[in-house]
Amino acid sequence: MAGGVGSRFWPLSTENFPKQFHDILGAGQTLIQKTFDRLAQLVPDENILILTNERYKTLVNEQLPMVKDSHIVLEPAMRNTAPCILLAALKIQKTNPNAIMVVAPSDHWIEDEASFSRDLDIAFNACNSSDVKKGEDDLLVTLGIKPTFPHTGYGYISYSDSDQNVKKVNAFTEKPNYETAQKFLAQGNYAWNAGIFIWCVQTIVDSFEKYLPEMYKILSGGMPVFNTNHEQTFVHEEYPKVENISIDYGILEKGKNVNVVPATFDWSDMGAWCSLYDKKEKDSDENVVINANMISKNSSGNLVRTKDGKIVVLHSLKDFVVVDREDILLIMPKEKEQEVKILRQEVKDKFGNNLV
Repeated sequence: MAGGVGSRFWPLSTENFPKQFHDILGAGQTLIQKTFDRLAQLVPDENILILTNERYKTLVNEQLPMVKDSHIVLEPAMRNTAPCILLAALKIQKTNPNAIMVVAPSDHWIEDEASFSRDLDIAFNACNSSDVKKGEDDLLVTLGIKPTFPHTGYGYISYSDSDQNVKKVNAFTEKPNYETAQKFLAQGNYAWNAGIFIWCVQTIVDSFEKYLPEMYKILSGGMPVFNTNHEQTFVHEEYPKVENISIDYGILEKGKNVNVVPATFDWSDMGAWCSLYDKKEKDSDENVVINANMISKNSSGNLVRTKDGKIVVLHSLKDFVVVDREDILLIMPKEKEQEVKILRQEVKDKFGNNLV
């Protein structure tokens, strides 16, 4: 899934060039390139679909030249995660009704890719198990991240404690308050919802037919033309008609056999500037510097990102985000990072759409 705008990473991420197409960490690869390579360790290149907005097709072509145009699924409108997942599932089902599919956001950062592959393999094997009946008892599996602190910006998954690698999900909780998140951590049987899902294609299609029947009716009408030259015409006409809803609300919170694999890998959703600060190596003053050449005087805890080689001088600045783009300079306290969307909108209103 590569269709989001990534507005919390403004001014680097914009509507015309969102964060998944940036080398956010200065690692030599963009987030979508890292995601593709990570998945390609278990999934053949020719079986990977890229779901993105129509306006980003050129960026996908440039950054993932090995992906055929027939495997780039173009959304004419933003409709959250449920519709694009159903669209992909129907396309896969037409090619291979027995397929197992993984759904992964394109903008996550995972260092320990070997552990990610092992956890993903556990989920694949669970969905493919001969012990699982075909039909309503088939598994819907998600990868859950072990919480490291009471984060209030993530959804949480409660699961049954057992010795099994794949655990039964009890409930999903969307973005709790701080006190509730503290209780979740203390209980020990909660995971962050990473938005990475694994299931048999038939199972997820059946779930859409059961829980989101109107969406299923609209998009399944394209089965005769999916994977043909007429597919995009159908998608362009019908996709904007479907409900704007996430896979969590639309399917997983209603499903009867949802399971979680508690992840053994490190993870960041790269959701905002402070998540980038948390992931990067710090200097002796706890500053994170990306691309810039910096002189720091009595300054600590800052995140500085500029174009390559720019000289930055900080004096008496603590716990700030400094992001320099060619036409915009953003300077704000780290504790105010959730206000980026507000600042972005003010710039849009005052100076025009081309800056956001």
